[in-house]
Amino acid sequence: MAGGPHALEDEGSEDRPAEDQPSPSPLATVRAYGPLTILKALGPGLISGASDNDPTTVASIAVIGATTVYGLSWLTILLLPMLASIQVISAQVGVVAKQGLQRAVRGTYGRGWGLLLLISVLAVNVVTLAADLEAGAASLSLLFHRPWQWFVIPFGVAALGMLVLGSYDEVQRVLRYVLFVFVAYVVSAFVAHPNWGQVLHQTLLPPISFHPVYIQAALALLGTTLTSYAYVWETIEEAEERTPLRRLGLARADAGFGMFFAVAVFWFILISTGATLGVHHQKVDTAQQAAQALTPVAGPLAGYIFAIGLLASAILAVPVLAATTAYILGEEFGWRRGLSEKVGRARRFYTALGAAVLLGIVISFAGISPIRILFVSGIIGGLGTPISLVFLLLIARDQRVMRRYRVGRLLTAMGWGTAVLVAAVSVYFLYQTFVG
Repeated sequence: MAGGPHALEDEGSEDRPAEDQPSPSPLATVRAYGPLTILKALGPGLISGASDNDPTTVASIAVIGATTVYGLSWLTILLLPMLASIQVISAQVGVVAKQGLQRAVRGTYGRGWGLLLLISVLAVNVVTLAADLEAGAASLSLLFHRPWQWFVIPFGVAALGMLVLGSYDEVQRVLRYVLFVFVAYVVSAFVAHPNWGQVLHQTLLPPISFHPVYIQAALALLGTTLTSYAYVWETIEEAEERTPLRRLGLARADAGFGMFFAVAVFWFILISTGATLGVHHQKVDTAQQAAQALTPVAGPLAGYIFAIGLLASAILAVPVLAATTAYILGEEFGWRRGLSEKVGRARRFYTALGAAVLLGIVISFAGISPIRILFVSGIIGGLGTPISLVFLLLIARDQRVMRRYRVGRLLTAMGWGTAVLVAAVSVYFLYQTFVG
């Protein structure tokens, strides 16, 4: 599927490892290709960014809106440069290295470091996958008025069937159309009639609080939006498509636009839930309670609209999480892998797909409330994310992998700043939990 770092074809350019190849700026990319070409090229980055709007994120932000109202709306906006920089770096690594992050780390730094990365990603993926399966089942429960436990297995089997029976292009095409459902959250923010003066003040001139509730909420927000599967999947997608280096600018623009879309949805979800659940001091413990965030949109039908949005986010995220898990296992152990491969030619890859979904189903039956397991998985993501971020940033500047297409210093500095911030919030959260 993907060649090693030294097998990279850079389309006739000479290898000059002593200097960095300047990365195309967004403005230069627009001038070179034109807006229409860029829109047609949207794919891996858009899906990776949109998959960040998984049920873990939707539910975590619902909890945050219910507990802090608009108190963390500023952090939601601050996510844009952080998420965009990480995703653009991931796109560049995938395009240049022609391999996923797991294989790049294992081949460059050795098997021990590769196993560390593998464990850190799997720990987050498995819990998040279980949470998203449970959320998908909860959404079907809202639609059909039956216990959510009835739908966990059928939903997991359906997601697995899409991956096994569909090719990579077919899966990507299906996931792209799911994105339109997120418009409901944008509309809900306007129809909820929030105090826009207060919203803008909290977003642009926020009062910073170190109260444990805010720290836990901040960690959950960072964890659920900066989880490793989104940027690991970005490297895998670019490697799967074998994007030529001449289209590096398009790949970077695709990744940046995907995260702009994701962050915009984050902010509107927070405003809509803050204006409904938060203002009225309604605690969120179940999917049914979170559905009240969409009451301004459809009144009594709010539960149905929330269920459809939650179901769409689960349909988008579960295949990405399961596929990412199978890919990184395949890269670590050298299996034949790829959604474009036939099952008979990549048995271990597809076995890993099935095992990931099965494990998620087993965990989802642990008896934890769907909304609560989503929120907790966001916290776990915040604790595990710094490890994979460090590896991504090291690979992005490693000449053995990136050659003269190393990621620029400014973008790298933004990535390191993001990693430090997430690590600091995680440490402070652990201190408050076990000491303070």
